[in-house]
Amino acid sequence: MLDQLLAEALTALPAIALDGAKGVGKTATATRLAQSVVELDSEGERQALAEDATRIERLARPLLIDEWQLYPAVWDQVRRAVDRDPSPGRFILTGSATPLLSPKHSGAGRIVHLRMRPFSLAERLGTWQVSLRDLLGGTRPSLRGDSALAAPDYAEEIVRGGFPALRSVSTKFRGLAWSGYLDEALNRELPELGRPVRRRNTMRAWLRSYAQATSTTASYTDILDNAMPADTDKPVKATALAWREALSDMWLLDPLPPWDDPLHRLSRLAQAPKHHLADPALAAHLLGVDAATLLSGPQPDRSSLPRPGTLFGALFESLVTLSVRVYAEPAGARVGHLRTRNGEHEVDLMVTREDGKVLAVEVKSAPTVGPADVKHLRWLQDRLGSDLVDAVVINTGPAAYRRSVDSIAVVPAALLGP
Repeated sequence: MLDQLLAEALTALPAIALDGAKGVGKTATATRLAQSVVELDSEGERQALAEDATRIERLARPLLIDEWQLYPAVWDQVRRAVDRDPSPGRFILTGSATPLLSPKHSGAGRIVHLRMRPFSLAERLGTWQVSLRDLLGGTRPSLRGDSALAAPDYAEEIVRGGFPALRSVSTKFRGLAWSGYLDEALNRELPELGRPVRRRNTMRAWLRSYAQATSTTASYTDILDNAMPADTDKPVKATALAWREALSDMWLLDPLPPWDDPLHRLSRLAQAPKHHLADPALAAHLLGVDAATLLSGPQPDRSSLPRPGTLFGALFESLVTLSVRVYAEPAGARVGHLRTRNGEHEVDLMVTREDGKVLAVEVKSAPTVGPADVKHLRWLQDRLGSDLVDAVVINTGPAAYRRSVDSIAVVPAALLGP
């Protein structure tokens, strides 16, 4: 889904960095648009650039520089090349991590970042009939459309994930595939980036605790305490913060920031992020659950972290959050979440246009929508008035429609798209 946005951006911008976790398809997407490629996982290519920094300016453009973080000096080479010639469509840089030794210059004003995430539901299923861009338009379009998907189908999508290569793995070997992915990231790639981890099992315990906090705003102190509640050799907070930074730099964590209310219409908003991994399938693997387990009702939860609702509900919200963030990027919109400081009101997703107006989204894993499911949206309608362009409940139901009583849209997750 990022293909079109990247193609359009190359007609206006000289250099684009395509960020995202390893395996989401960055290289495949960029290769379809590139005229030449430099692969920096090759020692020969790294040596060639070290000896001749201007080589990147002689290759056919757009030039794809793949896995740039393995030779961070190339970032500054691109920046200087753009200073000399800022014409559009020159460079695409792809990377699955941010190197510990950062480039000397941020690239601001020369290199623009785009985030590539795992496949959204629309990309996986091809069933979408309701456009997020239309909902953002403020015309409150009439809705129609039917979905044959129900909770078991969404549970399967949660555990199958949106990483292209891992989607094709059979159910029998899915756990092995995700274990291999994590082993590669923690045991090989982190040390390559200058971030060796001495206590890998402890770091995994922290990552599992983070997965238990999916779709919550649990504090990082609580996440650490939950990781090893009885361990007298618990890592200090600084160590856990270093792990969080390293995993974020590998794009394995994808926290949802708090809504910043650019027009300052509400006060006393909480500032904690909502926790999400790059893909809810990664959370499901870390927690050892499959689709059947997710649907079997409340699971025994050894976590000390508070989580309202079921694990299925939390991971379904994470799947919808991933999808909405994918749809929002080409629409030029930002996504955050709203929570008042005392927790009295919460809205799962606040999709904000460039002019500050908002599409509010609640996520419900049930197939039906009742008064309790829309109470926070109705509260927000009263507070924002015309600045709220639309309000939507995303659920697992069979059809898209508008509620006659308040005009709030109801859209099955499988029917929402860009």
